[in-house]
Amino acid sequence: MKLNELLKGIKILDIKGGGEREVSGVEIDSRRIADSYMFVAMRGTIVDGHAFIPKALEKGASVIVCEELPVELKEDVTYVKVASTEDTVGKISTAFHGNPSAHLKLVGVTGTNGKTTIATLLYNLFGKLGHKCGLISTVCNYIGDRKIDTTHTTPDAIELNELLAEMLEAGCEYVFMECSSHAIVQKRIGGLTFAGGIFTNLTRDHLDYHKTFENYCNAKKMFFDNLPAKAFSLINLDDKNGRVMVQNTKSEVHTYSVRTMADFKARILECHFEGMYLEIDGTEVGVQFIGKFNVSNLLAVYGAARLLGKEKDEILLTLSTLKSVSGRLEPVKAADGRTAVVDYAHTPDALQNVLSAIREVLDGKGKVITVCGAGGNRDKGKRPLMAKEAAKGSDTVILTSDNPRGEDPNEIIREMAEGLDAPMRKKTLMITDRREAIRTACMLATKNDVILVAGKGHETYQEVNGVRHHFDDREVLREIFDNN
Repeated sequence: MKLNELLKGIKILDIKGGGEREVSGVEIDSRRIADSYMFVAMRGTIVDGHAFIPKALEKGASVIVCEELPVELKEDVTYVKVASTEDTVGKISTAFHGNPSAHLKLVGVTGTNGKTTIATLLYNLFGKLGHKCGLISTVCNYIGDRKIDTTHTTPDAIELNELLAEMLEAGCEYVFMECSSHAIVQKRIGGLTFAGGIFTNLTRDHLDYHKTFENYCNAKKMFFDNLPAKAFSLINLDDKNGRVMVQNTKSEVHTYSVRTMADFKARILECHFEGMYLEIDGTEVGVQFIGKFNVSNLLAVYGAARLLGKEKDEILLTLSTLKSVSGRLEPVKAADGRTAVVDYAHTPDALQNVLSAIREVLDGKGKVITVCGAGGNRDKGKRPLMAKEAAKGSDTVILTSDNPRGEDPNEIIREMAEGLDAPMRKKTLMITDRREAIRTACMLATKNDVILVAGKGHETYQEVNGVRHHFDDREVLREIFDNN
């Protein structure tokens, strides 16, 4: 593609070299550069891409997009100076791949909790309704039925457009995507055309990156600020930040709620471990989910499907057939009647929601034993809050290692325990080895009790000192149940 075409609509501060040259690829990683590629030098949080310009040139880059021109300029290379490569890369990547999102119905889901569940259920729902769909999520990416492993909630702008172009080429009509706060702030979704956006809720998370809750809130709001007028916004009125999200949006605003008047309403009629009976917009439907927070998730899915043109009856019929997302309130049962639940809950609010759902179903007929930890090199402020929520909602708590990453797991557990008062400490154990913590919980449980193993959900690894070791909470539970 001609460089001049790629630079249309880009505010250029300076350009050195010709603009007629052909560009055969766009990259932000110098290791992936090939002949006639464009290298966009990004200022990352850890490394500055400008330091890799010489490496990109060695590998054949013919165009350099940067915020600061190198001292020495090669004659056969075009240098494009812009105010922000972060702002620019998404637009260039979108143009290079033929603006694939404009030819798809792309729906973004943002918020603290529920993003994976809502995006995945929409993907499954529309698949069952006969559409070929794409999914971009924390757990996995899908192009139709083809699974693609993922390392980030939202890929970088170049990978994202490559993926969307591949989805379009494969015949996908709809794409459902989680939009993390990091991705929004870092402009990874810049240049994309969204058909709609969904807001779930907002609670404390990622303050290690955003520093303040206000910054975190504004990051989510930025997504809705940038939605076009022809798109829809679907917000959760049960969260006080719902209205904040759409204060400056040009999109058409719609609402959902389980507590107050809204465009889309639901309430629980009955609740069991096998599922719930709900009333959604005046119609009763049985679903294979539990917990009030899942009622909210299902309502968001229903509302989005309605806004995308689907009929009420076909949506509700299909919703009744859908199952929980991997690692989200996923049950593992023992032959003797003990039940374990694996969930990705890794924030205070998520723990509260999951424990509340379990308590609702138990209805006082059994105890709750919770195993949880907190991730290393992440927001330290939420650690004592998580331990406190676990203790409030459980009969016994075992604090253990999650993904300690580069931190001492014992220190993380100590910081979690600071959130416990004296009565809470009496019902709390501290076992650093996660496998032993789960084994202990299983030994303490009797028939009718529920063991909640929280924090890692779908993850199949434990990261210690930068190394990922295979570890799957579900596998560990099955192994313990089979042998005891």
